[in-house]
Amino acid sequence: MPKHHAASATEKRVILASSLGTVFEWYDFYLYGLLATVISAQFFSGVDETTGFIFALAAFAAGFAVRPFGALLFGRIGDLVGRKNTFLVTMGIMGLSTFVVGLLPSYASIGIAAPIALVALRLLQGLALGGEYGGAATYVAEHAPDGKRGLYTSFIQTTATLGLFAALLVVIGIRTWLGEAAFAEWGWRIPFLISIVLLAVSLYIRMKLEESPVFRAMKDAGEGSTAPLTEAFARWGNAKIVIIALVGAVAGQAVVWYTGQFYALFFLEKTLKVDGATTNILIAIALALATPFFILFGWLSDKIGRKPIIMAGCALAALTYFPLFGALTAAANPALARAQASAPVTVHADPATCSLQFDPIGKTKFDRSACDIAKSTLAKAGISYGNAAAGAGAVTIGDRTVAVGDLATYGKRLSAAVADAGYPAKADPQGIDKPRVVGILFLLALYVTMVYGPIAALLVELFPTRIRYTSMSLPYHIGNGWFGGFLPTTAFAMVAATGNIYYGLWYPVVVALITLVAGLMFLPETFRRRLTD
Repeated sequence: MPKHHAASATEKRVILASSLGTVFEWYDFYLYGLLATVISAQFFSGVDETTGFIFALAAFAAGFAVRPFGALLFGRIGDLVGRKNTFLVTMGIMGLSTFVVGLLPSYASIGIAAPIALVALRLLQGLALGGEYGGAATYVAEHAPDGKRGLYTSFIQTTATLGLFAALLVVIGIRTWLGEAAFAEWGWRIPFLISIVLLAVSLYIRMKLEESPVFRAMKDAGEGSTAPLTEAFARWGNAKIVIIALVGAVAGQAVVWYTGQFYALFFLEKTLKVDGATTNILIAIALALATPFFILFGWLSDKIGRKPIIMAGCALAALTYFPLFGALTAAANPALARAQASAPVTVHADPATCSLQFDPIGKTKFDRSACDIAKSTLAKAGISYGNAAAGAGAVTIGDRTVAVGDLATYGKRLSAAVADAGYPAKADPQGIDKPRVVGILFLLALYVTMVYGPIAALLVELFPTRIRYTSMSLPYHIGNGWFGGFLPTTAFAMVAATGNIYYGLWYPVVVALITLVAGLMFLPETFRRRLTD
C-alpha cells in the first residue's frame, strides 16, 4: 500500500462513527465525575460532607471496578460475533443507564434505596464501557492502512477528552442558565436526560457501518477463535504479553491520565478551594488547547514508534508532578501558599490519641480527642499540616500555639486562629493567576496526550486478530479502571491519613516509574507490525 494513502470516504466514516459513539459514552461517564459534589448532596445526604464526597467518588470508582469484567464479557462476544454488533449493544446499555440516573429519586425521597440504585446504574455503565473502547479501537485499527494506525486510532483517543469537554460545556451552560440553587436542586438532572438524544444519533450512525475487513477476512478463512478467553489468558504466550501491556504501558498511562484530567480538577476545587464553575472553565480551556496533541502524538508514533512517546510521558510526569502541583497552589490560591510558607501548621499529639481521618461510612464524629478535632478541622479547611508525636493535641501555627482548653470550643478557636494567620476560607477569585493556572493544567494535559495518543495503536498491534478485542480490552480496563479509576479516592485517602495535601501524588509518581522501568525492559515496539500477520 502506498505511503501517501489518503483516507477514503469509508475510512472517514468509520473513524467518525466510532469516535462519535465513544465521545457520547465518555460524556455519560464524566457527567458523573463533574457532578460528584451535587450528587453527593442528592444521594448521600445522610452522612457528613467529606465522607459524602468520598462516597460519591467511590460510586464513581464503582463504575471503574467492573470495567475489566465488561472487557471480558464483551471482548469475548466481539471476537466471536464481530466488532460492530458488540459495540451497538454496549452503547445502548450505556445510554439507557445514564438517562435513568436523571430520573432517580433523591435520598430525601426514598432513603437508602437512592444511593443503591445509583451505584447499580454506575455498575451497568462500567460494564458497557468495558466493552466499548476495545471494540472502537480494534474496529478503527482494522480499517486503517499500515503506517497510519497511530494517526487513525488517535482520533478515538481524543474522544475521552471531547466527551469530558462536552460534559463540561453542558454543565457550565445549564449552571449559568438556571443559577446555582436551581441547578443543585433539580437542574443537574438535565445533562443526564439530554443523553437520550445523543444515544439515538450515535446508534443511527453506527447501524450504517459494515463489519471490519480484517475480522471478515479471518471469519471467511475459518480462522476465528472458538474460545477467546482461554486463548487470550490461559495460554502463557499471550497472557505474558497481556501482563507486559498492563504493567509496562497501561498502568502508567492510566495514572498520568487521571492525574492530569481528574485529580487536578478535584485538587483545585476541594483542596485549593477554587469555586466549581471557575475550576471547570479553567480545565476546559486547558483541555481544548491540549486535544490536538493526541492526534500529533498518534501521527508521530507512526514515524518513530509507540514506545518512546509513552515512556517519555511517564518519565516527565514522575519528575514534575510535585513541583507542578506546588506551582498550582501558588497560582490558584496565592494566599494559601503564602500562609503555608509563613505560618506552617503542626499538630502536637500522641499518635495513640488520633484516629485515621478517613471515614468511609460517614458515621464517625471526629470529636473524641483533641487530636481528632484538630485534624478534622484542618482537613475540612484544606490545610496542609505536619505531625509531631508528643503532646496533648495542641496546634502550632507559625510561632503561635492554640492550646486545647475546652474540647467543645476547640474546633471553633482553631478555625479562628487559622484564619488570623492568613489561611483563606476560599480562593479569592481576584487573586487567581488564571493564565498560569491554565498553563500548568495544559502541561498536565500534554503529558496525558503523550501517554494516551499512541496507546490504542500499541495495544491493537500487540495481539492477533482472533483474540484482539478480548486481549487488548482487559489490560486497558484493568489499568484505566483500577489503577486510574481509583486514583482520586486513593489519593484523597492518602492526604487524609497524612495531613500533607501533596502526599496523594506519590501514587501516580510511583506507578508511572514502575511502568517506565517495566516498559523499557519488556515492552516490544510494534509500530511496524501488520495486523493480518
